[in-house]
Amino acid sequence: MPVCLSSTISVPRLLACAALVAISCAWPVAAEETKPQNLPILFDARERLPKPDLSSLVRLRFLTSIDFPPFNFLDQNGKLTGFHVELARKICDELSISDKCQIQALPFGELQGALAASQGDAVIAGVAVTPELRKTFAFSRPFLTLPARFVRNLKASISGSTTASLAGHPVGVVKGTVHEAMLTAFFPAIKPVPFDDKDALLAAVKDGKVDAAFADGLQLSFWVSSPAAEKCCALFDGPYLSQQFLGEGLTIMLRQQDADLTAAINHALATLSRDGRLQEIYLRYFPYGLY
Repeated sequence: MPVCLSSTISVPRLLACAALVAISCAWPVAAEETKPQNLPILFDARERLPKPDLSSLVRLRFLTSIDFPPFNFLDQNGKLTGFHVELARKICDELSISDKCQIQALPFGELQGALAASQGDAVIAGVAVTPELRKTFAFSRPFLTLPARFVRNLKASISGSTTASLAGHPVGVVKGTVHEAMLTAFFPAIKPVPFDDKDALLAAVKDGKVDAAFADGLQLSFWVSSPAAEKCCALFDGPYLSQQFLGEGLTIMLRQQDADLTAAINHALATLSRDGRLQEIYLRYFPYGLY
């Protein structure tokens, strides 16, 4: 499968990407130790999604970016890799069109325009589904949801193992975020403590200034297992999902006129989810678990 790289990215974002990639060196060991829960299957086992005939398809060009690890990034050898990249390859395998598949990396801000201009056929890069985008593009069924999670300081005196035991405790959250709104709406008995940004939030829970924090489960899952956390904390209860606050989940964006291709990708995603191949990719890139 050809892989093309055509992307420009700022030095700070490259450094951030490199830092996250460096964490991956410990992934296999961590995966064995933590034994994360299985990836939820988002497709009803009784649902039968058709597999359209793609024999006339000349090629399938997936567009992605390189600055969203562990979903899509450049590894230490400069090779395009990540959860999305491997998933695109598995989709092509399932549809028996591997020889027609290409993956091209572009700056994230250019993906929508490139798809609209038919410079690619499908965007797999974590584009959030919005009503406005649905007016122009089609989206596959969700294949992964990103939950919100609590993380607690292990030295905090919390008597219980469920969210109810956090009632009255100071719980940090980044102000102005969907997680702050979700915390207020779902857990009114919890005392929210707002912070300006994620770094300040994590420092506060690490130092015991708050007993727990509520934030994006993806970031928290990697942070608690990283050297930066110094084994101070652990994920607590959950996960928590809400389409209202967190969106529909991760999907693949396509052109509206490509109905057969959208249906074929949905068929492939359902098959990969049900037979465990999607789970295998998930464990490779999320060894600490999101759920």
